[in-house]
Amino acid sequence: MLIRHPLFAYGFRPFFFFCGCFALLVIPAWLLIWLCNITPLADLPAQLWHAHEMLFGFAIAAITGFLLSGVPSWTRNRGFGGLPVFTLTLVWLAGRAAFALAPFCSLPVLTVLELAFLPLLIALIAPPIIREKNRNIAMLLVLTTLWISDATFMLALARADAELASRALLTAMNVVLLLLTIVGGRILPAFTSNALRRANVSFTLHKYAWLERLLPPAMIAVIIVDIWQPGPIPRGWLSLSVAALHAVRLSGWRSLRTGGDPMLWVLHLAYAWLPLGFVLKAIAVLGNTPWAQYWQHGFGVGAIATMILAVSTRTTLGHTGRPLVVSQPVVIAYLLLALAAILRVAGPAIWPDNYPGVLLAAGTSWALAFLIFVAVYGPILATPRLDGKPG
Repeated sequence: MLIRHPLFAYGFRPFFFFCGCFALLVIPAWLLIWLCNITPLADLPAQLWHAHEMLFGFAIAAITGFLLSGVPSWTRNRGFGGLPVFTLTLVWLAGRAAFALAPFCSLPVLTVLELAFLPLLIALIAPPIIREKNRNIAMLLVLTTLWISDATFMLALARADAELASRALLTAMNVVLLLLTIVGGRILPAFTSNALRRANVSFTLHKYAWLERLLPPAMIAVIIVDIWQPGPIPRGWLSLSVAALHAVRLSGWRSLRTGGDPMLWVLHLAYAWLPLGFVLKAIAVLGNTPWAQYWQHGFGVGAIATMILAVSTRTTLGHTGRPLVVSQPVVIAYLLLALAAILRVAGPAIWPDNYPGVLLAAGTSWALAFLIFVAVYGPILATPRLDGKPG
């Protein structure tokens, strides 16, 4: 039976696989929509379809894969696999198919298919987290907030309210950035310490207790202020302050010593887009500066997508009994995605007279990066562990 296929033996497998496939397809689809002036969501601007699918299609799939691999480790429970994971995968695919066919799908059906996924995910992972009183119980609140943002987007779609839809998507992006802040603060110092120790490199990582206490509330403040939007000055200066906090945090992790390990430097590269993205946001908000206006793509491609590619490649190797060493094609994928981020953020300012060309170049780099991921990791995700263990 399909349910017994190795692809559904552990929760991260189908979601990392379909996340990569979706990433490979959705950006070329978006470029086609943009070039042909197609409106996939009736009265809402087409770019809101694009933003929605990148957050609630691409990012949510990756977050799900991460959680379905992480929760068993956090709670010392058996992993998720079989029928629950198969069902969850089908529901995610149904939501993506519904949005791909949105012009031909009634709004009630579209809403039900879209909003069914996150409650099912919460229902799957909540029992072990609550039973073990695990510190990661906050993840359930993160998922709930993302669901509320998605529900608000669907309400905005029903009302043809582009402003409400935009604010719902900005909230969702900020929640994902909060999650990246929390998870990055745990895994980057740990992975960096382990890697430098194995390489016999002398090092001292600096972790500031006051900064670790301050950053999550600061990121929550960003969420609140962007929902409230009191004006450019509070939003801009808050962004600059948060950028400084992230920069200080990253400076203590010895990023310059990670150049010999691609799986390590790509994590640092992804995190570096957090302070850079907030600086660009502050400049755009305070000065209405055209060259900084693509700060959301700095977060989306630079921070979120790069972290997704980094974590999924590392997690897949570790959970399938393979050495934590990426192949040369995957290193090229890391570099292609880095190029896509730079092109998407800086390209319009560097080549202002060739915006379509910039989009095509950035989209091609993105698609090639995820084509490599699917080609290399698809067979790994769809076959049993090398060591014969379950999962």
